[in-house]
Amino acid sequence: MAMDTPEQPTVVESHQPQASEAGGASRKKSSLNKFSFVCALLASTCSILLGYDIGVMSGAVLYIKDEIHISSVQVEILVGSLNVCSLIGSLASGKTSDLIGRRYTIVLAAATFLIGALLMSLAPSYLFLMAGRVVAGIGVGYSLMIAPVYTAELSPAMTRGFLTSLPEVFITFGILLGYIANYALAGLPPKINWRMMLGIAAVPAIVIGISVIGMPESPRWLVMKGRISQAKQILIRTSDDEEEAELRLSEIMREASTTTSAEWSGQGVWMELLCRPSKPIRRILVAAIGMNFFMQASGNDAVVYYSPAVFENAGINDRRQLVGVTIIMGITKTAFVLVSALFLDRYGRRPLLLLGSIGMAVSLGGLALGSKYLEDSEHKPTWAIALCVVAVCADVSFFSIGLGPITWVYSSEIFPTRLRAQGTSMAVSVNRLVSGVVAMTFLSISKAITFGGMFLVFCGVMVIGSIFFYFFIPETKGKSLEDIATLFEDKPLVTDSTRD
Repeated sequence: MAMDTPEQPTVVESHQPQASEAGGASRKKSSLNKFSFVCALLASTCSILLGYDIGVMSGAVLYIKDEIHISSVQVEILVGSLNVCSLIGSLASGKTSDLIGRRYTIVLAAATFLIGALLMSLAPSYLFLMAGRVVAGIGVGYSLMIAPVYTAELSPAMTRGFLTSLPEVFITFGILLGYIANYALAGLPPKINWRMMLGIAAVPAIVIGISVIGMPESPRWLVMKGRISQAKQILIRTSDDEEEAELRLSEIMREASTTTSAEWSGQGVWMELLCRPSKPIRRILVAAIGMNFFMQASGNDAVVYYSPAVFENAGINDRRQLVGVTIIMGITKTAFVLVSALFLDRYGRRPLLLLGSIGMAVSLGGLALGSKYLEDSEHKPTWAIALCVVAVCADVSFFSIGLGPITWVYSSEIFPTRLRAQGTSMAVSVNRLVSGVVAMTFLSISKAITFGGMFLVFCGVMVIGSIFFYFFIPETKGKSLEDIATLFEDKPLVTDSTRD
């Protein structure tokens, strides 16, 4: 294993001044590379598929439940099954992308989701609908891993935070589109509206699959396959000048020198990650898996999926009003994820992550208080209803500032090149598993301990998460992917320099 060799720290340090000079050059020019931006934009559109499903299912399930006559437990399984099945796609995506490349894995993700969307829209029964959810879930699993990995490997260090946060921007935008589709199609006959809501997702899947074919491959994947000249041409197009491209290429080749081969396809990575990881790799795994765990244990997906049920419990009973309130929530969420994306490279990952996680803890505490008061009150006072609506909007907004975009950014940038795809897929698999478990148990647990009790649990989770982020998540702003590994070597994980 390359990181176990005694020469590795020395090699990294000898190149550190050059990396700093490259960073300085980037800061002077500070302009966003247009080619990198377009490529990141196209790759990130894949994430709109998950966002649209989350948003549209929150409304569609109201009509599905009426037409197919399913129980609350079946609703939980239907909603959560996509997240659980995305575990399959996220586990397979690492090896797949190492084998066929990052670009074609994005195409595979879009094609798989397309099939799932069509199956769901044409479903004559609950079992058929579940089959569509399984297929769509696999496509979602692929897209969640590959979009940030591709973008991180293509992006210059000084704009990587912004570009790699674009997948979360598109997830959030997809949620908003789902809410809008719910509102626009709610007036159609019940036997048609939910099918239209789910079937529309096939359109972006087709557009994404076609658009991505014209994108370049990841230069780091090309280097790992020994295709150096192709990687250099792409780096020239994604750098400010040829000198910067040469420096980036030399850093990539230095890190990949032990595994560069045309036959390389990611073999032995799982063994290295699980059975014989070095101390730095173990620390990277703890950071990546921990962040993905807390992202979903925060209950954000459940709050979004079941927001109509939460608002209905708060006293808003008209279905069109319920969907209208979710649109307000979607607009708020979209606005704040854009703010986070724009400031990630200026202020860094840690400040925004800590701000977001602490803000979520406070918001969830307020939501628990408002929900508990409404549950124990015969009359539903306006102030308590308003508190619940504001607290939900605040919760998703703080999520969009911190955990939402930063989880994808961080997971895709901290692993070494040879481990990145499969390491990220492992972390995303934990993300999907926890998301599925939360989504499939939210209503049942809420019935047992009330919505107020459930939100209090989520509040406690975010308090613990904030402590974890403070001690285990070092700053990566402005560092090349090759230099980030040094943050996890034998020294305190969080120092004064990494906090700044």
